[in-house]
Amino acid sequence: MTTTTVPDLLAGVAIAGLLLPEAVAYSGLAGLPPQAGVIALFAGLICYGLIGRSRVAIVSATSSSAAVLASATAALGAQSAAERVALASCLIVGTGIAFSTCAAFRLGAMSNLIARPVLRGYTFGLALVIAVRQWPHLANVHPRSSGFFPLILELARDHAAWQLPSLACGLTALAGLFLLERVPRVPGALVVIVASILAAPSLAAHGVVLTGPIHLALAVPALAAPTGIHALPLVEYSLAIMFILYAESYGSIRTFALKHDETVEPNRDLLALGVANLLAGLLQGTPVGAGYSATSANDAAGARSRVAGLTAAAVVLVLVLVFLGWIERIPAPVLAAIVIHAVGKSLRFGVFSDYFRWERDRFVAIAAVLSVMVFGVLNGLLVAIALTIALLLRSLARPRLAVLGRVGEHDYVNVKRFPDALALPEVLVLRLDEPLFFANAEPLLAQVRERVSANASTRMVVLSLEESPDLDSTSLEALAELCAWLDRHNVQLRLARLHDSARDALARATLPQLPMAALHYASVDDAVRGRRVTP
Repeated sequence: MTTTTVPDLLAGVAIAGLLLPEAVAYSGLAGLPPQAGVIALFAGLICYGLIGRSRVAIVSATSSSAAVLASATAALGAQSAAERVALASCLIVGTGIAFSTCAAFRLGAMSNLIARPVLRGYTFGLALVIAVRQWPHLANVHPRSSGFFPLILELARDHAAWQLPSLACGLTALAGLFLLERVPRVPGALVVIVASILAAPSLAAHGVVLTGPIHLALAVPALAAPTGIHALPLVEYSLAIMFILYAESYGSIRTFALKHDETVEPNRDLLALGVANLLAGLLQGTPVGAGYSATSANDAAGARSRVAGLTAAAVVLVLVLVFLGWIERIPAPVLAAIVIHAVGKSLRFGVFSDYFRWERDRFVAIAAVLSVMVFGVLNGLLVAIALTIALLLRSLARPRLAVLGRVGEHDYVNVKRFPDALALPEVLVLRLDEPLFFANAEPLLAQVRERVSANASTRMVVLSLEESPDLDSTSLEALAELCAWLDRHNVQLRLARLHDSARDALARATLPQLPMAALHYASVDDAVRGRRVTP
């Protein structure tokens, strides 16, 4: 046995005690029977261990995907347990297909479509929602409300109905989890679970609900959505689950890859997550992803390769086969405490401190938090994505045009930042400070015309397009209109620092006022002096 394998075996044994109770707890969060999380745990550990790229990532059920799945099945009208299981299977298989399709088209960078402030805000808000939704399980009550604020009001109004033995059990377990996490290399969740199982007979005598039977017989794969469910909503919700899973998974994988100087292969991880979710869905499990808490626990346990995850799967199998009867005795409030403890790691206000110090995106992050609390888990995700798109468009569509002046012999700088920069007679040197595209082409080039009109002596405009890697059709049309306007005013236009794609687009456009000779200026100074680079 190699020295590399021994730490992996020890890490796998250590994290198995965390993964199994979390899997059972997340099943309840997803509205599925306890075995769903256990089945998904095996699917995630084995598939990612065989296919994935990260050495320490642990793919299992996650709190966020379980919450999104529960909201999706509720939105689709699932009433009975059988309908929830059937819908969940279809949604998770759809998630696996979406992952695999993205892998086939090499869309591994899609997680970057959600800005980090928005993702952190959504995760914080989702953790709050999950924690509040676990309170009925702690207090053994059955509220009618599901929204965040209505649920809080109903719980506060009906506090007399809280069952004190159940609440005491859950809060004691929660306190134990937070205390034991401070003790290195002690599996706090396992210790709390064992203690609660030993106390189960006494707790049950006082009305505390236990987990109940767990049926691990694998069902024959069968996908049949309940009557009246259309394909389009299934696709939409599958994509929502896939998006939040991948954003969460890629964040965990990338964080620990940077820590250990590993390369990240997002397309391979997409495929691994796709296969894992396909298998979990076919076997009626929960969705799976690389959650941060499980991955960080695996790293802290000393894992050095994916053997740790495969070892954890083997240990969990032994635990299930030998101790299944004991696992069925876990009190329900303890499982709720495990969920609250898991999401508690996301409830840190410090994640927003940089945005307030930098004075950047702080209101966007707060809006993402509120979107989950006000609109719910699924609609909150859509609002968060819309916020990201709005953030991008706001940044790109804000017209910013810099007037450049010369310092020294060859350098050109912004005259606002460097007031001593020399303005050239009859030459107006301008730089677009963001990519030119359809949303900002009109206002940006309108500013060019305003600058020329304000200086009647201008006979040449040098426009630096260094920030524009390419030009779309709207930009080309707007540039053609600018060329025609400058030509009518006897002003010559020269474009500097063009990227190859932008130059090729302008060459195909064949603008009369912009011959090929006007497109080959490697620098602003070359454009001013008329020194072209021969292609």
